[in-house]
Amino acid sequence: MLNLKIISGGQTGVDRAGLDVALELGLPCGGWCPKGRISESGSIPSRYPLREMPSPKYPPRTEKNVRESDGTLILTWGHVTGGTALTVKLARKRQKPFLVVDLSRRADPQDVRDWLKIHEIMILNVAGPRESKTPGIHKRAVSFLKEVIMGTDQTFMVREIQAPYGVHQRSFLPLEISKVIGGPEAGLL
Repeated sequence: MLNLKIISGGQTGVDRAGLDVALELGLPCGGWCPKGRISESGSIPSRYPLREMPSPKYPPRTEKNVRESDGTLILTWGHVTGGTALTVKLARKRQKPFLVVDLSRRADPQDVRDWLKIHEIMILNVAGPRESKTPGIHKRAVSFLKEVIMGTDQTFMVREIQAPYGVHQRSFLPLEISKVIGGPEAGLL
């Protein structure tokens, strides 16, 4: 099992999937949430050990979680949009490693484990769409994260890997999926 601390902003969907997996597997977790612990479902439950930002807005907590992590794993179902796109933008701005995985396609969780190892990620920010924007994303993200952390494999598609200073890490990806990796210029993000 991987030894990680998982952080997120506590929103429904992928954020909570990261926290739920950490809590279930006994991994440390935390992160920053908006003032008042606001989320689309109301107040973020107290079982999630999140710290409140001074602002009730989402972007400041997104930036703080990107900044305080060693890297960000972004789980999507299709194209990156909304707050998830902001996470990508902030990771680029901060020159932090990030990995976008589209759960609607196929990729090997080992690719994520390799990415974590290459970048020596010990504090992982988990981000992605909220449940209302992508119904069912929480369940899919929980399943995938368990496979990544526990070492059990099912295949999804990796969409982009961005390392600090704009260097793309592709060497560990299977040849047959290397063609789907691209940035905004390729129309994937």
